Amino acid sequence: MKAAIYCRLSEEDRNKRAGDDSGSITNQKNMLRQYAEEQHWQICDIYSDDDYAGADRNRPEFKRLLRDAEAGRFDVVLCKTQSRFTREVELVEKYIHGLFPLWGVRFVSVVDQADTSSKANKKTRQINALINEWYLEDMSENIRSVLDNRRKNGWHIGAFALYGYRKDTEHKGRLLVDGDAAQVVREIFTKYAQGFTMSDIARQLNDAGIPNPSEYKRRIGMQYKASQGAMGEKWRRETIGEMLRNPMYIGHMVQGRNGSVSYKTKECRPRDKSLWFVVENTHEAIIGRALWDAVQERLQRGPKRSPGQKGPLAGKVFCASCGSALQRHQSRGRWYLQCPAHSRNKEHCPGAFIAEERLAEMAGEGRDICRIEVGRRLPGSRDVPVTIRRMDDRLPK
Repeated sequence: MKAAIYCRLSEEDRNKRAGDDSGSITNQKNMLRQYAEEQHWQICDIYSDDDYAGADRNRPEFKRLLRDAEAGRFDVVLCKTQSRFTREVELVEKYIHGLFPLWGVRFVSVVDQADTSSKANKKTRQINALINEWYLEDMSENIRSVLDNRRKNGWHIGAFALYGYRKDTEHKGRLLVDGDAAQVVREIFTKYAQGFTMSDIARQLNDAGIPNPSEYKRRIGMQYKASQGAMGEKWRRETIGEMLRNPMYIGHMVQGRNGSVSYKTKECRPRDKSLWFVVENTHEAIIGRALWDAVQERLQRGPKRSPGQKGPLAGKVFCASCGSALQRHQSRGRWYLQCPAHSRNKEHCPGAFIAEERLAEMAGEGRDICRIEVGRRLPGSRDVPVTIRRMDDRLPK
């Protein structure tokens, strides 16, 4: 018979040398090799997930094992204990009691004597699975309790410090000001208080070649992965807006904005503001209180609007390239219309941009207009291509 050995790092065993299998993994391999030899089984392959939790369904070697089991590469899956394979009842039922028999694969764990060739110990396997699941849930609750207690005491527990700060290597849970990034933060707050829009500030930072927070972290050697939708090194108005509203910059520790859905998944979702952990004056402020208050007052007012009601062109102007409704923003006292898709990702849409007053001149009062499409101004030309469709036009099908 062909046997596949599966090993996983024990959660309790963290004493290992960098780049090597842990002692736990090595011991598991030696034990299982000896057991296979005693049974006269041929070892087909060894699958080893080092430093992965039993609730992690994305273990790379675990997933490879399942693919090879379905392909019929071996007859037996051999583990030290059933919990090395998984701590979840759901996966025990799905694979050990469900798909493995269909694939002609036998499951054997040495220490707790689980063996699917014996129908007599099925209930024992199910009880073990339930105990392992309880252990997983209790461990998750204990870890959460410890982390929440640290949050309440103002300790920073995130993997990465907020842009503008760095983690103190000598005092765990403490933040220190990061000089270069902090200066960029001060410039952002100052410019916004002076009247520049978030789009203006993002554009100025990009023109100056200043990397955005995620790119900055990568450049200083952090293993940081940006969220979906991030645009490489470029700043976005949304990033500026988040920074301007973050009280961490006046020395207050704010954590717990997002929380996990369940101990069985790493998926996180935004939490209600009442559930956040806020502790004041835990670290040095980058932004003074007067500047902070000025910025918050402007944010409360919102963007300036032109006098009167919405203009006749509201909701009628679209990007000719991607069809997105153009968004209105102000820069240096003038109003412009711009494609939001181009602002987020220039590769997705070549963009559309036009001064609102210029478009109003072309469209007139606009009461009989049903749709306006604005294209991208070609290099060397001063004219922006604009298509105006009126009520009496025959629209293409």
